[in-house]
Amino acid sequence: MGFEPPQRLARTLGERYGDGAVAEWIARLPTLAGQAAARRGLEVERVVAPGGMSSLMVLVRRPDGSPATLKIAPPFAAPELQRAALAHWKGWGAEELLDPAGTADDALLLERLHPELSLRSLPEAKALLEAAGTARRLWVEPPEGHRFETVADRTARQAAELRAAAAADEPAAQLVPAALETREELCATATETLLLHGAFRQGKVLAGDRAPWLAVGPDPLVGERAYDLARLARDRAEDLVAAASGPSSARRRITRLADSLDLDAERVRGWTRYRSVESAMRALRAGRRQAGEVLLEFASWL
Repeated sequence: MGFEPPQRLARTLGERYGDGAVAEWIARLPTLAGQAAARRGLEVERVVAPGGMSSLMVLVRRPDGSPATLKIAPPFAAPELQRAALAHWKGWGAEELLDPAGTADDALLLERLHPELSLRSLPEAKALLEAAGTARRLWVEPPEGHRFETVADRTARQAAELRAAAAADEPAAQLVPAALETREELCATATETLLLHGAFRQGKVLAGDRAPWLAVGPDPLVGERAYDLARLARDRAEDLVAAASGPSSARRRITRLADSLDLDAERVRGWTRYRSVESAMRALRAGRRQAGEVLLEFASWL
């Protein structure tokens, strides 16, 4: 199977996992995709471009002619955990896993959605309403014996990197200590242990045929629901930063989201502040200065 892997995929994976491991996997990607399709008896239609930011998406036909999507993720991105989360949700609020038993590779066979139509295509108020309804379906008790990371463990790994980044970047030095303090307080007082999407935002909710909107691309972990709203709360941050009413609009958005899902607005605000600063520092380290500065300004409002 010959194709040129999407550039966005190589760039975003390299930023997260390091260029060395990613370059080797990217070079093997056409072969891996061809083998995964052949193993399942799939007819390949086309590679989705620009596609996902952490995996290759290939539109395929199953042996019975029905449409599906083949997702190829690198092993260091723990696709087995994504498989476990999707299998547990069984299509409730999320894309359906069509091969729950799996095969001898890291590929996932998923129901075909409409990648060109996400919640970002809707007006903001409608998008947030639909997103809240989708997220509510995903927050369930995790399966027994699960291997999902906890919010406390994931954010603890990020803390050391944040401290080092703050020392090297003066504009962020004022925000990082406060974000880390907030993270410690939230982890110490958390009382929920639910299965979370982990990367939930408007772009991760696509239009479907089985249901109007379904979540895709989880980075699953377990913890409190407020953590899962943090990425959604800062969606379209660049628009907020460009508006004179940005600070007040951001705070109102967090309050509305929390109220619509019966959550503590202060916990949603705290996780939004922490995750915005953490994302900003990653963006700055990767040379995406504008994106990092937008997120830092957003975080400063909270």
